[in-house]
Amino acid sequence: MTLAGLPLSPTPKADSDAKPALLISNGTAEDLIGARLARLLRLPVRYCPLVGEGKAYGSVPGAVQVGQVLRLPSGGFPFGSVGNLRADVAAGLVQESLGQWQDAVRGARGAGVIVVVGDAYALMVGTLAARRAGIGLIHVQPLLSAQYLEGLGVRGAMQELNALGANLPMPYELRLAAGARAVFVRDAPTAAYYAARGVAARWAGSFAMDVLAAPERDLSQFTHQKPVLALIPGSREDHRQSLPLMLLAAARFPELAALVAWPHDWDSVTLPAGWTLDIHGETEAYAVGESMRVPVLRGAFGAIAHAADVAIGTAGTANEQLAGLGKPVVAFATAGPQFTAGFARRQGRLLGEALSVVDANPATLAAEVRALMQDGPRRARAALAGITRIGPAGALEVIAEEVRRVAGM
Repeated sequence: MTLAGLPLSPTPKADSDAKPALLISNGTAEDLIGARLARLLRLPVRYCPLVGEGKAYGSVPGAVQVGQVLRLPSGGFPFGSVGNLRADVAAGLVQESLGQWQDAVRGARGAGVIVVVGDAYALMVGTLAARRAGIGLIHVQPLLSAQYLEGLGVRGAMQELNALGANLPMPYELRLAAGARAVFVRDAPTAAYYAARGVAARWAGSFAMDVLAAPERDLSQFTHQKPVLALIPGSREDHRQSLPLMLLAAARFPELAALVAWPHDWDSVTLPAGWTLDIHGETEAYAVGESMRVPVLRGAFGAIAHAADVAIGTAGTANEQLAGLGKPVVAFATAGPQFTAGFARRQGRLLGEALSVVDANPATLAAEVRALMQDGPRRARAALAGITRIGPAGALEVIAEEVRRVAGM
């Protein structure tokens, strides 16, 4: 069995007399991190996914889900746009969220420790549950980065008021974090930012790189020794707009092997006009058009990411993982729900030269890919920026030991 394509070693056997750990997470990437951490704990596990179904935890033997599932039209980005917020409220965001608070409190009864993987909202839920149960809490904050503040300024902050709490920790989040037994953040600049505000946060490595899939399969039958152009439309509904543009851009590069990392069902594939999808089973299909035959592969993100020379991506964590591997990423804004213009600006500040944000049209995308492929020094600068700003893996082993310590094991 795999987690996001990562071959998993057998889960260490849980101590029979240990109290369970309750993991609270609120997003796809957060669930991946929580599930990977859960497999390292050697404790019984309960999990409370606040956004979506928490499918990643299905890889954790014996893990018990707490509470109801909240399916949001925005995919967990209610403040990404006014439209996102309206759709989520209409879908029951407020009343269902209140129910989740009650579920978390019930799930904390009899637990030995609570681990929150997520943002300030998840931390509020976890803090209430921990206080009611009288147990320790550990906060894993994989979203915020002090690097989001680079070059932002007052004017930029005003343009991104809906993302203010995602660009930096709000005072109330810092107060809640100060009450946790331990806080882990995604990079060293963020740990320094917290420390300057009285919170002893730690950086132990990159969460994104901890959950990066190892290569799942041999791609040589698709690449034929050509340089690889990875197409990463992402796990959110942005893919309906972004995949057709990516394919049209890739059609301009017969000298490159374009590969699509596809996380959805085949029914969700949206193609450019005149293109067709040739399905070859559960994990392999081909987008066919304009004299191109582009492999669309499921369960192969790790292989594609490691093989890539350059990527076009409209994803969150996946773009960061590519950058962390030293692979330049070209991005463009979509109509949402995730990779909006504001999100693209924020990710650009996070990744620096590792990410190029251009207009959403095939000619512009192709021109940027060609510029990167023809400019070795620029690719080297992009690689260094990504590796430096994302950092190496290794955080989750450290966090697992801290969780066990707080749980009294």
